[in-house]
Amino acid sequence: MNWFQFDRRILHKINFILILQLLPLFVVSSYLVNEINHHLFNKQMVYYTIASGVFFTAFLIPWRKFQWLIPLAYWVNLVLLLSVELFGKSILGARRWIEIPGLGITLQPSEFIKITVILMLGYIISRHPPQKYGYGLKMFIKLSLYILIPFILIAKEPDLGTGLVLLLSGFGILFLVGIQTRIWLTLLVVMGLAAPLLYTHGLKPYQKQRIANFLGKPSYHVQQSMIAIGSGGLHGQKREEATQTQLKFLPVSSTDFIFAYLGERLGFVGMLSVIILYIALISHLLSISMKNKKDYLVRVVSAGIAFLFFIYMVVNILMTIGLAPVVGLPLPMFSHGGTSFIIFAFLFGILENLLAFRFYFMYNSDSKITMMKKNL
Repeated sequence: MNWFQFDRRILHKINFILILQLLPLFVVSSYLVNEINHHLFNKQMVYYTIASGVFFTAFLIPWRKFQWLIPLAYWVNLVLLLSVELFGKSILGARRWIEIPGLGITLQPSEFIKITVILMLGYIISRHPPQKYGYGLKMFIKLSLYILIPFILIAKEPDLGTGLVLLLSGFGILFLVGIQTRIWLTLLVVMGLAAPLLYTHGLKPYQKQRIANFLGKPSYHVQQSMIAIGSGGLHGQKREEATQTQLKFLPVSSTDFIFAYLGERLGFVGMLSVIILYIALISHLLSISMKNKKDYLVRVVSAGIAFLFFIYMVVNILMTIGLAPVVGLPLPMFSHGGTSFIIFAFLFGILENLLAFRFYFMYNSDSKITMMKKNL
């Protein structure tokens, strides 16, 4: 009976609402992908299966008990990023992948660094909590380096989109945890003064071209995307009448521009419904972060996922309606593709583990004895 009580106590700590909030996104995404291409839908089901396995694996790892895994994972991931610079595989002019010899499999370390940076920030902050008015300059610099080093390596690949997601998410976490106001004000002034130099000498020609396209005439992708959204009207069109996607005028309609097909098929009502689902999920994650002010691992991981979702969602949607440059960021856990699902599944598994196993004794095999003593 005590062992059953122990299991039940863990189950009570799992946040099932988070999982339920993701299901409508999966349903709508699968429905649209199936209409676009049934073969892609079958692959999507495979991705869901793999992501489920990744989620449970991350949930079962005792992160609190074996916190030494976090810095190890961070530095291993950083070495992999350096390896990309030295002998990475180049595809379409970008060197972002490492090929595993003999297997023909490629890895993109820049995707996994999002996980390790969030965990590393949580690891450091939980050991050195901020003072009443936030961290001072010394600690801010230390934490910033764990964000800036991988950002620089990713930007050099070049993959500025992924790098900026990492940068904004990392500093968003620091803002939420607490940094002295004068530091943020100084940083804003410095960034404002350095912006012209960063644009002139820091961006690649194709990146400047994307900005020029955004400020001038929209690119072909964006034009077709806006036509698809406009043709959807309030309630959308029937599948056979969604000509932008069915006749292949809208490129990459299942990945980067799936929001445009959502608008074409389900109209303004469908787009607004999906945005509301995202807002509800992000708000829930932030509320978890704010309710766990003393548990910095939970606070940082929850806030990190929220910032990732927010940045991906906002940039992708603005990109499809011509209000942001095209940077190739998917709609999180909605666009077709395996990497995004796996990354977020792993992060959600970590968060659920941290919420369920809040105390060390919950990891121990003799925890039922400890609880028995308390009940007596």
